[in-house]
Amino acid sequence: MIIGHGIDLQDMLAIEQAMLKRSAFAKKVLTEKEYEVFSSFKGNRQVRYLAGRWAAKEAFTKAMGTGIGKVGFQDIEILTDDKGAPYVSKSPLSAKAWVSISHSGHFVQASVILEEMDES
Repeated sequence: MIIGHGIDLQDMLAIEQAMLKRSAFAKKVLTEKEYEVFSSFKGNRQVRYLAGRWAAKEAFTKAMGTGIGKVGFQDIEILTDDKGAPYVSKSPLSAKAWVSISHSGHFVQASVILEEMDES
């Protein structure tokens, strides 16, 4: 059964400005494993990656009904499988999370559906 759905739309230019303004911004948003991936990219690819993780984490907390605050960026980790699909590898919930991240122009959109784990 679906227990929550969250969507977030983020302007990648705002993320880029935050990165330029504060050198530690990416480390605030990304877990250690996510930061390793981020560090392997250069320039615009870093901005796209960071903005996508930001939007997905915001969408995740909206699906929870809390928003960022009670749950922090470090509490959620979104990695990529061998086919390139994002997945939640760490979260404060024992729920299945379905994640989609999409980039277009200067925007990134993320959607997260939370589903009860099958206890059978």
